[in-house]
Amino acid sequence: MGNLDSRIAIVTGAGQGIGRAIAEKLAAEGATVVVGDINDTTAKETAAALGGGAVGVRADVTDAESVNAMVEQVRSQFGRIDILVNNAGWDKASPFVDSDPADWDRVIAINLYGVLHTCKAVLPIMAEQGHGSVVNLASDAGRVGSSGEAVYSAAKGGVIAFTKTIAREMARHEINANVVCPGPTDTALFASMGGDDPKLRDGLTRSIPFRRLAQPADLAGAVAFFASPDASYITGQTVSVSGGLTMS
Repeated sequence: MGNLDSRIAIVTGAGQGIGRAIAEKLAAEGATVVVGDINDTTAKETAAALGGGAVGVRADVTDAESVNAMVEQVRSQFGRIDILVNNAGWDKASPFVDSDPADWDRVIAINLYGVLHTCKAVLPIMAEQGHGSVVNLASDAGRVGSSGEAVYSAAKGGVIAFTKTIAREMARHEINANVVCPGPTDTALFASMGGDDPKLRDGLTRSIPFRRLAQPADLAGAVAFFASPDASYITGQTVSVSGGLTMS
C-alpha cells in the first residue's frame, strides 16, 4: 500500500530527467501516472516502464489546445485528476545583454505559460471534485537569481508567485498548491547548458554543502510529499531541494 494509492497524477515533461524520476516515485507510491511529454516516444516508453496503468501522452505545454486535449483524454479515461505536477522546463544560458529575444519567448512559453495552461485546464476539474494537489517545479533561480539565466529566473519567479495566488484562490475547494525549487541537478538539460564542463561541475559541487549535484530522485521525494495526503494542510509554500546551496 502506498501513500498515493488510487490517485490519478499528471506529470509534464516526464519523459526524462527530473520528470521521469517524479513519475517513477509517484507510481511507486501507488499513483496511476499520466506521463506528459512533447516527445511522444519517450512519453510512451516511460509509461510502459512504469506499468501500473500508466499512460504516455504527447503534450506541448506551450500550446493550450494540446494541453486541453491531454487533460480531456485523462478525464475521459480516468474520470478525475487528483495530482498535477508541472515539471516541463527549458533554458538556454547566456548573459542577459547577449540574449536573443526569440529565446525569451520560448523560455517564458515553456516555463511560465506551460504552468498557466495546465492549471487553467485542470483546476476547474479539481474544484468540481472538491480536492486536488498541484506541485509546480520552479527553480532556485526564481528565488535568488542565477547568472546567465535572467529570463528563466523571471519565469520561475513568476511560477512561485502564481502558485501562491492559486493556493489562496483554490483553498476553499480543498486544493493545495506548492512549489519545489531544484538547485543544480545532474540532467541532460544541465549538461546542455555547460554542466558537462568539469570546471563548472567542480566549482558548483564545492559550493554545495553536501558536495554533490542533485540527482533527479532527490527532487522526486519532495514532490511526492507535497502530492500526498500528508501535505493536505500545507499550501502556498516553496521548498528548495539544493543540498543547502540556498537557505532561507
